[in-house]
Amino acid sequence: MATVRRSLPRGTKVGHAGTLDPFATGLLLVLVGRATRAQRFLLGLPKAYRVVARLGWRSDTGDRDGMLEYTGRAPDKPVIATGDMLQRPPAYSAVKVGGEALYHKARRGEPEEGKARPVTVHRVDLLWHEGDRAAFEIECSSGTYIRQLVAALGDAYCEELERISVGPFALADADPTRMVPTAEALAFLPERRLLPGEAARVAHGVRVPAADAPQATAVRLTHDGDLLAIAEPRGSDLQPVVVFEP
Repeated sequence: MATVRRSLPRGTKVGHAGTLDPFATGLLLVLVGRATRAQRFLLGLPKAYRVVARLGWRSDTGDRDGMLEYTGRAPDKPVIATGDMLQRPPAYSAVKVGGEALYHKARRGEPEEGKARPVTVHRVDLLWHEGDRAAFEIECSSGTYIRQLVAALGDAYCEELERISVGPFALADADPTRMVPTAEALAFLPERRLLPGEAARVAHGVRVPAADAPQATAVRLTHDGDLLAIAEPRGSDLQPVVVFEP
């Protein structure tokens, strides 16, 4: 992100749609300008990863950067569970408790896991298993900690982690030199096309009837092919919650 920020005019807003752990690699969505206003709709997208687990070892951080301990207790058939579950953010994470990031507490010798929260693991494919290492491809909801899924194997930690997709965005298509227009980036949201009179109202943040808009938690409001706003349902209406300048 710092590289992107330095390449843009001073004062340009820059954000992201989900950071990566320091040891991890892969896809990061960097938001520039007005796209930063749609951050929360991108943050909630499901994600997919490729991960290499080292079996028969423990790490206090859940990854290769922590204090490693060999136990020799490796599962014969490593299996990561799928479905809905409650997961606690690990002690070494950026989740804040009492206004302080958990990793600050852990580094002071006061490790504390975050409050359990619901996550969903949609798919897990075992790619290979050789000796004390196993590779998986995992598709999961936003907010899922892969380190915790690997730790649940027993004595195991996350040795390699690569994010390969965020919603419809794939690592294979990533190009740091290409700017994706906001309207294109948000095309995964269902669309409600506006009449001219409705477009004027939406530009001022006024609700419009949901009409034939698909049932969804967020909807694009467009007019003549232009993205005017993102709206959320309010009864039988759609309330603009993010309005973009023409």
